Amino acid sequence: MKPIQVGLLGIGTVGSGTFKVLQRNQEEIKRRAGRGIEITMVADLDLARARAAVGEAVQVVNDARAVIANPDIDIVIELIGGYGIARELVLEAIAAGKHVVTANKALLAVHGTEIFAAAHAKGVMVAFEAAVAGGIPIIKALREGLTANSIQWIAGIINGTTNFILSEMRDKGLDFATVLKEAQRLGYAEADPTFDIEGVDAAHKVTLMSAIAFGIPVQFDKAHVEGITKLAAQDIKYAEQLGYRIKLLGVTKRKAQGIELRVHPSLVPAKRLLANVEGAMNAVVVNGDAVGTTLYYGKGAGSEPTASAVIADLVDITRLHTADAAHRVPHLAFHPDAMSDLQVLPMSEVVTSYYLRMRVADEAGVLAQVTGLLATAGISIDAVLQREADEVGGEGSTQTDLIILTHDTREGTLDDALARLQALPTVLAPIVRIRKEELS
Repeated sequence: MKPIQVGLLGIGTVGSGTFKVLQRNQEEIKRRAGRGIEITMVADLDLARARAAVGEAVQVVNDARAVIANPDIDIVIELIGGYGIARELVLEAIAAGKHVVTANKALLAVHGTEIFAAAHAKGVMVAFEAAVAGGIPIIKALREGLTANSIQWIAGIINGTTNFILSEMRDKGLDFATVLKEAQRLGYAEADPTFDIEGVDAAHKVTLMSAIAFGIPVQFDKAHVEGITKLAAQDIKYAEQLGYRIKLLGVTKRKAQGIELRVHPSLVPAKRLLANVEGAMNAVVVNGDAVGTTLYYGKGAGSEPTASAVIADLVDITRLHTADAAHRVPHLAFHPDAMSDLQVLPMSEVVTSYYLRMRVADEAGVLAQVTGLLATAGISIDAVLQREADEVGGEGSTQTDLIILTHDTREGTLDDALARLQALPTVLAPIVRIRKEELS
């Protein structure tokens, strides 16, 4: 059977890795796919780089639209990234009847509803395993492997840059700014790391997982997004003393009132597997009603790990290329006419437990004042830790840190209580609030 012909848009780190792995494992991939898969055309603005990566046997152009217009191309791989030209090219490829493979989580999290609708109408596939957690096949697991389950919740470390930074802060006791510079020097963080450290990248990914898990449209604009830039080394130390580690988590949960969709730093019990994911690795925990809790762990980025996911999508499309569109796995696991209208809950309605750190005057009655105010708000306390004055401000300090762990409470209720606590004259600095996730 004639090989499937693939056009590649963008031959940077992931694109060159995809070409290399496809070449290296072509016989094994052919045995699995049932026919050959060949990248026969590459578009990149840097023609010299592209030619160096693919050699003389592949057609290289600097116009992505020339790839889309080629009638011999069956599948277009989009590895350009971003929201702008990538959206235009993906929609043009779909309109031309091409299947699409993309690693572009930002594009799908923001414009996925439009793109998947266009693909459904045209009868083509848009595959995006590489868009979430790099080489970990989490999309395949959610769409197919766990299809018998009512998914209850997902929690994931899905940004390697932030996990590396938090691991270094914990191991070495360093502050955020120092570790960020080191992450940039080692190549773990971009020159402009905003999407990573502010939680946006993780929010793109958890938005896609939430849509697949619960059969809702992609709604990135409804996600609550918090990064790690305000985390202090002392909070990482205090969390450790309390038996927790701080991780940037993407969390989505099914609740009676709707769906939680949020990214923020979280205290995770140190005994949980997720708490022990270190460095730039990724891990996703999925809880289903039938299967219970499952864990998916591996490299979340990099040339060949991400290429592994891209090529898996190529094989899937090759197998289903001639199948009737109605018999393919739907893009978001649920058939388009069976999507749910469950709302994404505002953060004020989320119920979880909390770590609070308050810098207070070291004088009699302050603890009673703080706990009394929380009690009046209906917030139950799980534990209280007080740091001695010499650990906070040195010998003779008139300040101390109160660390309070709460039981589950509604976020809006806590917001109101924190506003009243912050107004107390004995509270001397902005109160630190970090959510807890027991993951059980």
